This record gives sequence, C-alpha cells and structure tokens, in this order.
Amino acid sequence: MKFLIDNIFLLGLVVLSGGALLFPMLRGRGNKVTTLQATQLINQGKSLVLDVRDADSFAAAHLLDAKNIPLKDLAQRLVEIDKFKAKNVIVVCQTGVQSAKATSQLSAAGFEQVYNLEGGMAAWQTQGLPTISKESKVENKTGNKVKA
Repeated sequence: MKFLIDNIFLLGLVVLSGGALLFPMLRGRGNKVTTLQATQLINQGKSLVLDVRDADSFAAAHLLDAKNIPLKDLAQRLVEIDKFKAKNVIVVCQTGVQSAKATSQLSAAGFEQVYNLEGGMAAWQTQGLPTISKESKVENKTGNKVKA
C-alpha cells in the first residue's frame, strides 16, 4: 500500500496512458457491416454501394453495380447520390479507413442509413466474394473470370 501512495503520480500516468491507447478502439466509428451483412443488404436491392477509392483501383476490381466517387471528390459530388438519402448506402474502400471518413461525411450531409464495409475490398476479396473488373467480367472465388 505504501508503494501505491508513494507512486500515485506514476500510477495515474500509467492509467491515463492506457486509457489513451484504448480510446480509439472504444470509440464508435459509425455503422459498420460485415461482408455477410453487406451481401444481405445488396441482395435486398435497396442499397447503393459507394466505392470511394480512386478510379484505377475501382477499375481493377469492385463490387457489382458500385458507384465510384473518390473520397477527395465526395463533397462536391454529393448531388449525384442525393436520391439515396433515405436508403442504405454501403461505403467501400480498400481497407475500411477511407470509407469510415466517407461515412462520417455522408451522415453529416443527411444520409440516414450509411454503413462502412468492415475491412473494405480486401475483406470482400479474402472471403472469395464476386467482384467485377474493367473487362466487365465477374471474378469468382478461384480468381477465374466468368460472364456477368
């Protein structure tokens, strides 16, 4: 007990720094969906898939029927997706970091049901889910291309 009293400031510093390290993980970063949940929302047919990666990454592989608006252009191009304010919007990037920023922007702009795809395209492709590329062919789990 004497040790704790003698080192109260050191103990306080340890607790404070530990809390600072945990804070980002405990803080909510908006609505997230897993690849399974995103697939279910997409299959219901009432969702916009918004890909916020650059045009080259989008052309290489993206989700079927996704709309590409790079994150840097999102604020200026919100009018293009205005009709989806009351519908589900699933935001996708490569890993989920840029789409988290886009999710915040869309929520601030009045979009009601905005979801960030956890893990982004990397998680989608790791799960072997279909993507479409510039050649307009769907790639399946084995990487083989099949007609869309």
